[in-house]
Order: sequence, then C-alpha cells, then structure tokens
Amino acid sequence: MEQRHTTLRSFRRKLSDPLFNAVTVLVLGGALVAIIYPLYFILIASVSEPDQVYEGNVWLAPAGFTLDGYERIVSDPAVWRGLMNSLLYTGLAVTISVCLVLTAGYALSRRDMPGRSMFMLLFLATMFYDGGMIPRYLVVRDLGMLDSIWAMVLPNAVAVWNLIIARVYFESNIPGSLREAAHMDGASDLRFFFRIVLPMSKPLIAVMIMIHMVWNWNAFFDALIFLTDDSKYPLQLVLRNILVQNEVSTTGNLVGDLASYAEQQKVAELIKYGMIVFASLPMLLLFPFLQKYFTKGMLIGAVKN
Repeated sequence: MEQRHTTLRSFRRKLSDPLFNAVTVLVLGGALVAIIYPLYFILIASVSEPDQVYEGNVWLAPAGFTLDGYERIVSDPAVWRGLMNSLLYTGLAVTISVCLVLTAGYALSRRDMPGRSMFMLLFLATMFYDGGMIPRYLVVRDLGMLDSIWAMVLPNAVAVWNLIIARVYFESNIPGSLREAAHMDGASDLRFFFRIVLPMSKPLIAVMIMIHMVWNWNAFFDALIFLTDDSKYPLQLVLRNILVQNEVSTTGNLVGDLASYAEQQKVAELIKYGMIVFASLPMLLLFPFLQKYFTKGMLIGAVKN
C-alpha cells in the first residue's frame, strides 16, 4: 500500500511540470492570438475588397486585393497636414515632458533636497484629485493658450506616475557615494547630472521617450477641446473627421439612392481600416528600436521601494 502511494506521488511529480508547461503555453498562446489576430485582421481588411469583408471571406489573407482605401486617405491634403502637426506636437511634447520628468525625478531622489516630502505629496495629490475638464479648459483659456501649440503640449507635460518611476530609478541606480566622489573631483551638481546621471539612465530615458511618444501621438481629445483652427489639427483628429464626414454624407444619400448608400458604406469601412493602420504605422515602426530598453527600464524603476 505504501509502495503504491509512493509510486503515485512520483508519477504526479513527473506529470506536474509538463502539465503546467502545457497549460501555460496553451493559455499564453490563446492570449497572444486574441491580441494579435484583431490587429492582423485590420491589416488584411484594409487591403481587401469591401464586399469580401462584408461576406466574411477575409480570415487569414486579403481577398480581392485593393489599395483604394489608402489612396483615398493619402490623397487628402488634410491628412499630410495633420501628420506634420502630429510630428511637431509629439516631438515638442516628448522633449519637454522627458526633460521635466528626468530633472524633477532626480531632484526628488536626492534625500538632501529641502521640502522633498512636501513636493512629493503635492505631486501625489494630483493623482487622486483632478479638477475635471471645465477647470482645465478655463485654466488653458486664461493662460492664453487656446488654439495654440502650447495647449497640446503643456497641460500634460508631467505625468506623476512617470515621475515616480524616474525617482525610484535614480534612487536605485545612482548611489550617493558616486555623487560624493564626483564632488571631491570638483564636479558641480549640473555637471554630475549631465555627465554621469544621464549616461547611466539610458534605459529610463528610452522608456520615457516611448511612453510619452505613444501618449502624445494618439492624443486627440485635447485637440478637440482646445483647437478651433482645423489647420492645426493633429493626425488623429483629422482621421476622425474624415470618417465622421464620410458617415454623414452616407446618411444624406440614404433616402435618395440606396445602392449608392451601400457602396459608400463599404468605402467608409475600407477607409476606417486603412486609417487605423495609417495612424498606427509610425509607432509600430519605432517600437522595435526601443523595445530592448523597455522591459529593463520599467522593471528597474518599478520594483524597488
């Protein structure tokens, strides 16, 4: 009897690891397919005939290859104007945000900073108490930033969560003894920050650039609230307006010509898929170059303390 129980335990022990690995692979594989396939479907649907998409013939490969949706998108001058605006807003916002987060994070990581706890408390308070959209609009208006590039850049310049990550990263990776040694060699605080701290913080800088770039590239709500001149619209808002206008024109033709309505509805769907790919492509091309820093920077700044 005892030998039977021992054999059974040994069998369960041998089976547990392969079974756990199989279940893990199955669950992660299912999650991966659930994430990847919708993106892949959007890509192949954007280059497929709308009729084929409507009939459900597009599953694994494009059906009836066409670039009509992309031709309609890139032929609109507003798209290129929106693209240039997005590049300008994103570049300026990332530069300002990363500079503020790094300098403020490093200052808060210094235990000899006067009022360090009070400043950190004030930053944390903004994470729990938000004035809301109307006070935010009134502040931007009273500062004279409405319908200007600064309305797209300054209100979201500092994210407190990113500031905390930067502070913890500096506390974990920049020892106080290193600063003391640099001071003994005659380095000032600014020289120590630019010549030693920043070169040692490349993973953190890459992560901050990536986070703020994706955030600002996809932002459209601030433009919807603060901008009235359509020549200053970012790409996301331009693409949204193109789709909305297409749907409105479709509705206007609904009573008069049902065939034309159906055709325009298909074109609208084709443009919608193309717009998603067109707006996401710059970030998808950039991500592989920063991905190697992403995990390292996030974990180093988030795990300790």
